[in-house]
Amino acid sequence: MFEFILAFVDAAVLLAQDGASQGAASAIPPKAAAALAVGFAALGAGYAERGIGAAAVGAVTEDQDLFGTGLILTVLPETLVILALVVVFVV
Repeated sequence: MFEFILAFVDAAVLLAQDGASQGAASAIPPKAAAALAVGFAALGAGYAERGIGAAAVGAVTEDQDLFGTGLILTVLPETLVILALVVVFVV
């Protein structure tokens, strides 16, 4: 799986370098790329929170002392979206 991803990234870099040397325009505007990046980050964080939230609720039902741990683990994937927004504003 990782070999496929690395090969895909290498091919994309080569295509980007070839297109840049020929003066080709980018496939999508930079603002659209930024919106897609934040959107996919939010989608991934939501998907992760789905399982973590269910497990945290089950753990808290069994033991009330696990509330803090469950809360931290539930909020942790949201940092992915926050970092994506930071990257959009920095770049």
